[in-house]
Amino acid sequence: MGLLTREYPPDVYGGAGVHVEFLARELRPLVDLDVHCWGEGRTDGVTRHRSWSALDGANDALRTFSTDLSIAAAAEGRELVHSHTWYANLAGHFAKLLYGIPHVLTAHSLEPLRPWKAEQLGGGYALSSWAERTAVEGADAVIAVSGAMREDILSCYAALDPRRVHVVHNGIDTALYRPDHGTDALVRAGVDPDRPYVLFVGRITRQKGVPHLLRAVRDIDPAAQVVLCAGAPDTPEIDREFRDLFEELSRARDGVHWIPRMLPRPEVVQLLTHASVFVCPSVYEPLGIVNLEAMACGTPVVASRVGGIPEVVADGTTGVLVDVDPSDEVFEAGLARALDSVLGDPATARRMGEAGRERAVGEFGWDAVARRTVRLYEEILKEA
Repeated sequence: MGLLTREYPPDVYGGAGVHVEFLARELRPLVDLDVHCWGEGRTDGVTRHRSWSALDGANDALRTFSTDLSIAAAAEGRELVHSHTWYANLAGHFAKLLYGIPHVLTAHSLEPLRPWKAEQLGGGYALSSWAERTAVEGADAVIAVSGAMREDILSCYAALDPRRVHVVHNGIDTALYRPDHGTDALVRAGVDPDRPYVLFVGRITRQKGVPHLLRAVRDIDPAAQVVLCAGAPDTPEIDREFRDLFEELSRARDGVHWIPRMLPRPEVVQLLTHASVFVCPSVYEPLGIVNLEAMACGTPVVASRVGGIPEVVADGTTGVLVDVDPSDEVFEAGLARALDSVLGDPATARRMGEAGRERAVGEFGWDAVARRTVRLYEEILKEA
């Protein structure tokens, strides 16, 4: 079968890329797998595709479509294709039509619920929305990464038969994501290992709620550091907004650290392990793998009560959930209160971290995710 994706190691920058990386690893012993992703060159079992050079400088949506054409052409001979995100969904749809094979689609987010993407893509947002709708409505099976995501899919795409939408949660490798009590990564980043800190790890996007976080942490416990492992801004506008808020925060309190690059996984694990609390202020999140990563490292989580996050973070047990109020000020005040409540009660924070690790190990292993996915492939192929 063919696994179609934009992100694949070493070019992983978001949760969908993490999902594909570990799903592919677990699928290889179970199926004959070819991965098709963005990039250049070919290695064993992985073919990378780039957009048509004549479109260099064109709208990103058009360049995506040309990459999808290349991926679809290379999928010849596969029995089934499985695409991830709108960047590869159209390739899966083309392959389905061209070769008469089933197309399974995993929805990691939905374009209708991300209107801020118009800021990034301009008119390309209309194209990305069309591509997603076409692929979702034409797919033989749609995988939702959470129960909340399934409801969103059926709400956005009413023409879709609910029987074709299946929930398979994201997973976590708890052998890779586990407590690491070394401090060398903290020292390199300038973080004081002897002071508590709040940690954010994610992209600088509207979806991830980073501006809300930068305003929320202005008045939290002054003893706490704030560590932002944040990069890959969607647009120059959100980049400028982030930088302005970061500079303002740095003037208001000490111990504010920004790590603007993607760190190697072992360094992220160490940062997660030592954090007093991990914060996920997303305004939209189908599941949120990063919360699982924090939990697997034994760290309590403060997160927005949106999308699939409540299916991962058990409120009051593995962390604290905060309602995304229509008022930014109320949401940000809620984040601040939740962060202070965890920072101010180390014993409860420790119990939450231990419960988070136990929950990650017991309920979200990638081996189980892969087996459920293969069973779905087998059901679809029987029906084909």
